[in-house]
Amino acid sequence: MDIKNNIAEITNTLQGSNARLVAVSKTKPNELILEAYNAGQRVFGENKIQEMTDKSEALPKDIEWHMIGHVQRNKVKYMATFVSLIHSVDSWKLLKEVNKQALKNDRVIDCLLQMHIAEEETKFGLSKDELLEILESPELLDLQNIRIIGLMGMATFTEDKGQIRKEFKSLANTYNEVKSTYHADNIEWKELSMGMSGDYDIAIEEGSTLVRVGSSIFGSRNYNN
Repeated sequence: MDIKNNIAEITNTLQGSNARLVAVSKTKPNELILEAYNAGQRVFGENKIQEMTDKSEALPKDIEWHMIGHVQRNKVKYMATFVSLIHSVDSWKLLKEVNKQALKNDRVIDCLLQMHIAEEETKFGLSKDELLEILESPELLDLQNIRIIGLMGMATFTEDKGQIRKEFKSLANTYNEVKSTYHADNIEWKELSMGMSGDYDIAIEEGSTLVRVGSSIFGSRNYNN
């Protein structure tokens, strides 16, 4: 497995688009992450806070750590000192907790609001109504230690590329709609996180700015770590 070459190939496919690569390093050992780091990759995505915290302490300090997995509110405090972007804010309560922990650490933490766009019930995320409820809440302006910078979504796990495209297009439409409608001191629309190893090519065509790619870089997931 040639991590350097894999990153070069993916980076090449991103040329001419607005998308950046988030290397999904969950379950991967530090040695492999360092290989990717030495190949020039600086943005890494994790889905477990404890694992991300351990890695952040052991690996180079200029790595930009993104939390891409479901977040339990009682664990936000462990990543509040260093996380660069949380892709998976899927409730008003979680947004408030991130703000609370960011305030304690004298930081402003960037967040994406996660939308439920897939047909599977297993995916987390906000409905369109829940999204608008957050953006229209007068209390949102009180959260001065978070910054909402975009939306994230995960497509249905299917071979049907038409369905995947439809879901990404729907998310992009929602993003463009809220981007033109909702403005505040703690909102700065700039990121649309969609697309993973199996579908990031479609996501790029539909306007993704962050693609979350793991197995195409590091090989298939290792659940034993």
